[in-house]
Amino acid sequence: MDRPAKCPQDGEAGASRDGASVKTATPMISQYVEIKAANPDSLLFYRMGDFYELFFEDAAVAARALGIMLTKRGKHLGEDIPMCGVPVERANDYLQKLIALGHRVAVCEQLEDPAEAKKRGAKSVVRRDVVRLVTPGTITEDALLDPGRPNAFAALSRLRAKDGGWRWGFASVDISTGAFTVGERAEAELVSALCRQEPREIVLAEELSREPGLRALLQGCAAPLSPVGREALAGAAAERRLMDFFRVSTLEGFGALSAAEIAAAALAIHYVERTQRGERPALSPPTSLRDSPILEIDAATRANLEIAQTLSGSREGSLIEAIDLTVTPAGARAFAERLGAPSTEPAEIGARLDAVAFFLEAARAREGLRERLARAPDLVRALARLSLQRGGPRDLAGLAAGLCVAREIAAFLSSADATLPPPPHVARELAALAAADAALERRLKESLVPEPPADRRAGGFIAQGVDAELDEARGLRDESRRVVAGFQSQYAEAAGVRQLKVKHNNFLGFFVEVPQAQGERLLKAPLDQLFTHRQTMADAMRFTTRELVELDQKIAQASDRAQAREEALFAALSEEVLAQTAEIRRIAQAFATLDGIAALAEIAARRDWVRPTVDASLDFEIEGGRHPVVEAALKANGKLFAPNDCALSGGKIAVVTGPNMAGKSTFLRQNALIALLAQAGSYVPAEKARIGVVDRLFSRVGASDDLARGRSTFMVEMVETAAILNSAGPRALVILDEIGRGTATFDGLSIAWATIEHLCATNRSRALFATHFHELTRLAKRLPSLVNLTMKVSERSGEIVFLHEVVPGAADRSYGVHVAELAGLPKSVVSRAHEILSELEAQDRRAPIEKMIDDLPLFSHRPPTPERKDPLRLALAAIEPDTLTPREALTLLYELKDKAKL
Repeated sequence: MDRPAKCPQDGEAGASRDGASVKTATPMISQYVEIKAANPDSLLFYRMGDFYELFFEDAAVAARALGIMLTKRGKHLGEDIPMCGVPVERANDYLQKLIALGHRVAVCEQLEDPAEAKKRGAKSVVRRDVVRLVTPGTITEDALLDPGRPNAFAALSRLRAKDGGWRWGFASVDISTGAFTVGERAEAELVSALCRQEPREIVLAEELSREPGLRALLQGCAAPLSPVGREALAGAAAERRLMDFFRVSTLEGFGALSAAEIAAAALAIHYVERTQRGERPALSPPTSLRDSPILEIDAATRANLEIAQTLSGSREGSLIEAIDLTVTPAGARAFAERLGAPSTEPAEIGARLDAVAFFLEAARAREGLRERLARAPDLVRALARLSLQRGGPRDLAGLAAGLCVAREIAAFLSSADATLPPPPHVARELAALAAADAALERRLKESLVPEPPADRRAGGFIAQGVDAELDEARGLRDESRRVVAGFQSQYAEAAGVRQLKVKHNNFLGFFVEVPQAQGERLLKAPLDQLFTHRQTMADAMRFTTRELVELDQKIAQASDRAQAREEALFAALSEEVLAQTAEIRRIAQAFATLDGIAALAEIAARRDWVRPTVDASLDFEIEGGRHPVVEAALKANGKLFAPNDCALSGGKIAVVTGPNMAGKSTFLRQNALIALLAQAGSYVPAEKARIGVVDRLFSRVGASDDLARGRSTFMVEMVETAAILNSAGPRALVILDEIGRGTATFDGLSIAWATIEHLCATNRSRALFATHFHELTRLAKRLPSLVNLTMKVSERSGEIVFLHEVVPGAADRSYGVHVAELAGLPKSVVSRAHEILSELEAQDRRAPIEKMIDDLPLFSHRPPTPERKDPLRLALAAIEPDTLTPREALTLLYELKDKAKL
């Protein structure tokens, strides 16, 4: 890769970029090896001047990952040293690529000026050390973050419970925003709780990371594992670490945290301290999610419903992508969090819906709010960077702008025309915005130039007139041109040389340059008393003077003084801001909450959504329901979505039959998504919706191999189905699609049959069960809680038209051959399939099924009672026919006849 030449340092004779061997400075390589040994699990970005260099295996890994040239730098222990590097100014671009690939990076900076190292000796090494570890879950730079998504890591702890089992504590920390939550779960619920947090990495003790079963379990979170050594803490040591970090004498102010939660929180704090190397991010105190009234959604259901991303891993096509109309990054994060954790409290859901209704009715207030919110910066991420000493002038300017927007919104909504006063959820946020500190806003605006640079090291961000010392230093520095021009005129007149020029370079500083012919005159008396010879060039001579040397020193000192003073003023402003961390966080939360509410009102207005009724009943009545993602996609192509009703009140199970491509999966998913949206406090895509609170949402729609865990498609299907049947209760909503289709026909039919019976008799959940086993529709004759629905199909002149309408009844055909024809199977195959299908349909296969329905002992609606011992069966089982005489056999026959009369 091309790069500018660098001055040798660290006792090096030079560097080779073309593969030539050069003498290697052993002290520098020794320093590198020592620092690398302390960070073996990270790529080491080793600062050398304007580049971060990587050596040895790190260089080979980085060169492949980044697509940059791999060179070499001398030899170590007789072998060539592989080497590559990236410019410091473009480091974030390369970090982003490495982090996205799952790498960790240790950033090693120069802690002193190379000139200071040279004072200690020619072979002295510049002092360096790692100043931070960059991992997927600990990044804070805007360039590396997705503005609309959280960037948290999760820390896990495992403690033995009183019953002898394990309890898992987890902590989620987002350094970029300061969010800190903890929770406790049994192992069966751990992955669901973690997936809700969307961690970018998972931190756990090294001994736990070596357990194959746990590693396989955590694969469901799709986040890399970051093992730590024996630093994992519990008990009093964990409490002490938390108290030391938050500088409190007791944890009682954080609420009733369990031992597992405290252990996980302490491990999270340890990881923060380890990666940030002495910097203390502004984290919120840990908040427990243990008893939060949240709709439980397991990892498989989140994936199947495509809430945050599609099954292919893309955000495009997901629920959030289709309905997120927020205008701020913080609002987008809060919006996703609300959809990921809907409430199960009818009162809270109602209050959220009241807030949406307010902005839906007050269109002018909604539009004005959204226009002003669009100008609001990401306050919490700016705070996080300032707390970690990574902030810049633009962060301060953004905070000033945010305070201004806060007061603007509070004033605007107070005067906006609305027929009703703001509901509690809105009024609370407006009060937080109205309390924005106008004095701090004014101080920041007066201190900063209108368009400050991003990097404070660039200087020039403090406004003129703010600080007299800074103005004086800048004056001397900036007036250098005028001073130099004066010296040039003075020297030209004294020397009698009109071509005399005063110039500057980094080697000589300021100097006088004259043509070669006139230069000889300056070497003679009396001019030699004024000018001191420095260099003779081919066509010019260079001199210096006492005044120029003093000017050069003053200007250099002034520049250093100006930079130091600006740094001090920046630090003072940052301290002022950080002193109001809690207040600014509250404003940021208000921005995010109002943005999310207004976005829900906006989508309700644009797409004609209605307010659902959510209560404590077991109702589930949807009229004219629509799939929010599919409807949006169809509308974009000028097509209409066919709405459908769904009635599952009182634990009803609907068996849905019909052909492929007719819309069964869409119907199933849309009802699950409507329930999710309603409990998140959103209006819903329907004509009318009444939903009794759902406490657990299960969806098994589609499946794929899980090769990493040695599971086939059918095994994945059975594992997910088992989780549903073992966990769902009367308040659950269960969505099942094509259970049993991954194995032999009769095996699959048997499994599907038994699953329906179990749902009716044991789970008694509201459920939708899509199937191609048409035989199952006949169960409705014996199971009163079962209803049959089918996808309406029209046959016109031999053509099949899917109407995407759900109607009562059962399908008797799947039209699979028709779908195969649409897919482009060869005509000969389609024709032969029609022949075979006709032969099979000619056989009367219904009579045996009808007989099974009548003869097999089906589950009742009550849980099955324990099987009683049958005396007659026991007596028969005890008989050994080959040992009986004719008389004994006759006697036993009479005894059995008597038992049969009981």
